[in-house]
Amino acid sequence: MSEERSTKKLRLFFSLNGFPDQMTYQFFTLTIFGYYFAVVNVPTLFMWIGYTVWGLWNAFNDPLIGYLSDKKRFGKYGKRKAYIAVAFIPLCLMMIFLFTSPLEPIDITWRFFYFLFIMMLFELIYTAFDVNVKALFPEMWPTEKERSKTNVLLRILTIVAILAAFLIPTIIPPINPDYTSAQLNPHGARITYIINGAIIAIIVLVVGALFISKGIKENKESAEQFQKRPKFFESLKVTLKNKNFLFLVLANMCTWYVLTIMTSIFQFYVQYVLGITDIAPAFGIFKTFFYYGFSIILAFLVAVICMPLHKKIGLKYGMRNGFIITMAVMGSTFLLFLLLSNNFISHIFGIIIAGAIGFGLSGILFYFDILMGDVIDQDELNSGMKRSASFYGTNAFIHRFSIILFISSVVFAFQYTPWSSSFGITDPALVSLPLKILFSVGPAIACIIALLFMLFYDLHGEKLKNMRKQLNINP
Repeated sequence: MSEERSTKKLRLFFSLNGFPDQMTYQFFTLTIFGYYFAVVNVPTLFMWIGYTVWGLWNAFNDPLIGYLSDKKRFGKYGKRKAYIAVAFIPLCLMMIFLFTSPLEPIDITWRFFYFLFIMMLFELIYTAFDVNVKALFPEMWPTEKERSKTNVLLRILTIVAILAAFLIPTIIPPINPDYTSAQLNPHGARITYIINGAIIAIIVLVVGALFISKGIKENKESAEQFQKRPKFFESLKVTLKNKNFLFLVLANMCTWYVLTIMTSIFQFYVQYVLGITDIAPAFGIFKTFFYYGFSIILAFLVAVICMPLHKKIGLKYGMRNGFIITMAVMGSTFLLFLLLSNNFISHIFGIIIAGAIGFGLSGILFYFDILMGDVIDQDELNSGMKRSASFYGTNAFIHRFSIILFISSVVFAFQYTPWSSSFGITDPALVSLPLKILFSVGPAIACIIALLFMLFYDLHGEKLKNMRKQLNINP
């Protein structure tokens, strides 16, 4: 009984990792585009160049950190915990330094280079933290039953963390009232971003300290296993030759494209398609950022409610099939945003559709790490060693291409609008249709592509059962 209680306690503290891991990253994706596009006023082309260079940086940074995390250990501090602890405080500080950029009339060169530098620095620190947190999951919880049980709690707490990342900027104090007001008073808008970043940093510091001190238990690895690990380029080659891994992470890249569109573009959709502003609030009370925040929060609350449902679907029909169902439902739901416009009925249905998106969000969060655990187990069967961080590092690199796809979509959608060169106060009618297409058709196409990738993923059914038998892993 005491062992079972100890396992439950470990599972609880381990599941707190969603706060430092996802609260920071979601706050980053929520704020980075809008802040540098509308407040710092970085031109659209410069934004695209910045995100592209950032993606190339990830091509080197993410797989290398994953490899080093598998290859290096630090005595009693182990492998994962050492990297997590070193990256933790800098990750907290990054929540503030993201927004200490120069503003106009400082030359665009300095504003652009700060944007590029701070994104690359954030990526370096976040990856060192994230790949090691992710690598702990399949290592600490080896069976599908344990992974499912842990993943439900982990994802519920992760959603709470993400909700906080969205809720805090709407109330203490609200981030820039709307993008028009932000551009009229960029210095005031920057202060609200910095204050919110500091609040996020404090929460992450407190909860993350509990995770690091009480939620990590690393398995010991023999010296023979440790020395068998391949060199960097050999490890990368083996990882990229794994077809199931590639299909899974490419599908995951598509889902992150959807999440990035949702968190970054919905606020523009609310203001310029639904016509909700601080001067013209929805229902007389829902101003721009409050309507946006309320809708996103509702989506994640629905995601919490749906988490046990996804667990049942996954255990009954298979995790891969659950992922496919999720993509089909989510893609269909996003298309409904094409039908909305600036009227009372659309304001109501905007919230309802956002809530329905929660089913898909729940599935995205639930299935991926369990499927990744299967891929890592299969690699262990073939290689005789666990290379979790190498897989998660390469995944981090591939999934960051979702950001490049996102900014490329933005550039394409706004090509023939007043925002083709930079953000500016404009007539909503001139950007409404491009925003509709960007926010609804883009995610729907991404969901279809993810679904197709998962149809080629063949580590399921009998093949998965046989692999587990050979590894002596019970479901």
